[in-house]
Amino acid sequence: MKLIDNIKASYQELVYKVTWPSRKELANSAVLVMVASLILALVVWFMDFCFEHLMTFIYGLF
Repeated sequence: MKLIDNIKASYQELVYKVTWPSRKELANSAVLVMVASLILALVVWFMDFCFEHLMTFIYGLF
């Protein structure tokens, strides 16, 4: 019985207590995540680029 009561309580909370974002809020959040991901990818690419050239320079000395 506890399992059924738990499922009922979860359903009630999901339906009546959770506030879902509007379509506009969801779209804004998605754009923000994409921009942040792009910035992070560019930072990682730049670090990799610099590290590659640094290692090429160091190994070229020996």
